[in-house]
Order: sequence, then C-alpha cells, then structure tokens
Amino acid sequence: MNDNIIQKVRETTPLIHHLTNQVVMNFSANGLLSFGAAPVMAKAEEEAADMASNADGLLLNIGTLTAQELPSMIQAGKAANEKGIPVVLDPVGVAATPFRTTAVKNILDEVQPTVIKGNAGELAHLVEIPWETKGVESIGDGNADKIASKVAEMYQTTAIVTGKTDVICMDGATLHNDSGHSFLSKITGAGCLLGSVLTACLTTNEAIGQQALTAAEFYGLAAEHAAKRSDVNGPGTFLPRFIDALSLDPAELERK
Repeated sequence: MNDNIIQKVRETTPLIHHLTNQVVMNFSANGLLSFGAAPVMAKAEEEAADMASNADGLLLNIGTLTAQELPSMIQAGKAANEKGIPVVLDPVGVAATPFRTTAVKNILDEVQPTVIKGNAGELAHLVEIPWETKGVESIGDGNADKIASKVAEMYQTTAIVTGKTDVICMDGATLHNDSGHSFLSKITGAGCLLGSVLTACLTTNEAIGQQALTAAEFYGLAAEHAAKRSDVNGPGTFLPRFIDALSLDPAELERK
C-alpha cells in the first residue's frame, strides 16, 4: 500500500461523479466522504456530460441500470475521456440478463475505461470464459488471474477481479491483495463503494498499479479493523464502524 496516495486524496478532495445504482447511493456517498473525497450523483442526460467535465473522476456502475440511464453513462464517459480523467466501469450483474450484457457492450464501444472492476463471474462474462453466477453474485470457481489478464488485454485497460483475493492486472503485470473480511459480503454495496474509493485513488499521479492496489488493500484493512471492534457483533454493527475506519490513517489500519 502506498500511503502517499491516501494522503494526496485527502489533500485534494477530488470530486467523483457517480452514475451508480439506486441501492448503494447513500452508502457510497457516506463512505467516500469518510475516505476523503467528494461524491456527486448526477444521472440526468441533460447534465451528465457537463458534470463529468467538472469532475476529477467518473464511476459507471450498472447495478440498477435502466434504458433511460444508459445514454447518460455513455455521454459522461465520453466527456471524461475527453477531459482525461479516470473512468471506472463496474459491470454489476453483467452476466445476469441480455439487457445488461448489451448495455455494457454499448458502453465499451463508446468509452475507454481506465479500470474495469468486478467479481470473477462479471469479468469472466466480458471475455467469454464460462463461470457460474447467480444474479449479481459470482458463485463459480476458476483462475481469476487468467480472467483479469484477458480483460486487461482485450479492453486495453486495468482489470480488477474482486474476491477473497483481489487480482489486479495491467500491462502484463499481476498484483494480488488478500486484505478484507467476510462481513463485506454480508452488506449491500461493499463492491460498489470500493469502486468509489478506487476512482478517488486514480486521481493521484502515482502508477496505476499502485493506485489500484492501495485502494483495494486500504479498503480491506479498514474492514478488518472495523470487524475487530468489541462492539461489532455482525454485519449490522459492522457497517457504521466500517464507515468510521475508512477515515483513518493507513498506519492505524496496518495488521499487527
């Protein structure tokens, strides 16, 4: 983990434009504020491009995507590409329905993502590797390194396969992160908020591999720290403590 990346985010408070799913908007906003960046949620087609042009980073998350929102995502993505700010694509549940599959294909035809982040089932679907999924969840088993590598190569991007061990692949190099806690899989939007934190880290001027690894490792360590609290008894009590932990200095989260 590169502590300088966390420090730079907190010094600059980058504005992260979210076109994200309805289920997680409040959680994502609060979590990102705690981490040190500024969220804005703007889906209207009339303003999506303008908002992206004023932002420091863009997150596209298709969790509750509608046909009316797809043009906004594409316009925001194109504006972000033109400005040169990072774009993170989170293809939530892309394998679940033909609508989601087609929507992500349309986005990728028009927008160049800096990072594509998702679970193994989602990213496997993007490169036609068989993988068992259930709704938006990945329940299959296989080689996540191979999936990340193929996504990175096919889409000329950095790929992050999230899971018990996160796999980050870019420019032929592969990195791994094993920080985290099982409570993250028991709350809604944990992966979505990681996308927000990741986008904020990408606004710094460090190497993209270090940006991605720092976001994933810090996020996982924050979860571990929160779960160890004596007043945490399960996912419900974990959630607010996790929001608190996202505001801490990296040194406070390091494993003992």
